[in-house]
Amino acid sequence: MTRRRWIADRVEGDRAWLLGSNANHLFRVLRVKVGQEFDVAANGVLRFAKVVFASHDQVEFDLGAEVESTALPQITVYLSIFKFDRMEWAIEKCTELGASRIVPIIAQRTDAHLAVAAVKRAERWRRIALQAAEQSRRGAPPEISAPMKLKQALDIPGGLRVVLSETEREISLAAVANAFPSDDDIVLAIGPQGGWTDMELKMFQEAGWKSASLGSTVLRAETAAIAALAIGISTLSD
Repeated sequence: MTRRRWIADRVEGDRAWLLGSNANHLFRVLRVKVGQEFDVAANGVLRFAKVVFASHDQVEFDLGAEVESTALPQITVYLSIFKFDRMEWAIEKCTELGASRIVPIIAQRTDAHLAVAAVKRAERWRRIALQAAEQSRRGAPPEISAPMKLKQALDIPGGLRVVLSETEREISLAAVANAFPSDDDIVLAIGPQGGWTDMELKMFQEAGWKSASLGSTVLRAETAAIAALAIGISTLSD
């Protein structure tokens, strides 16, 4: 039987802890007992673990040998801020697929009230990513950056940087990705509802980004993020 996996909130040597709501869920909902065995990701390293203490606010593990795990491709997703319920769903699914970093972007077409509220929303997005990472048996959640304006984010380095554009008619993301060395990392930029403005697309071009299409249909932002990430991961995994 596959052991359940957790991501430690605190690590000291060969000891790790789940704290707060994570511990409470394991203790009260899953009824954890001393002696139970799990896989625990401790500072990014997956290890065999045995419960040595459990209460409603902390569960302590004794860490054993490392557990073999597969390294995920390095893919950053620029996710332009859109309606929070849909954005949270996109963050969850991008985490499950294996995004290494998610950068919330304040685009020109991002609603002003969403841009203001996003600063306080970032911690909730990190909790969603953590829960999705544990559910999908990742060793660590993706980094969720603080929201930033596009101009700030354009120069973040990446091996292949691609902006997904509805105005691109000839070059597909698959074609761009397949022409690039598979051992390099990828940055994918997903526009907001209504798409990127002409000015933003010019900014991408001037910063050295490649433009690509996801097909002839117009996708919702959350659908585009999932489709783009799946193509990117497939390319780096070949």
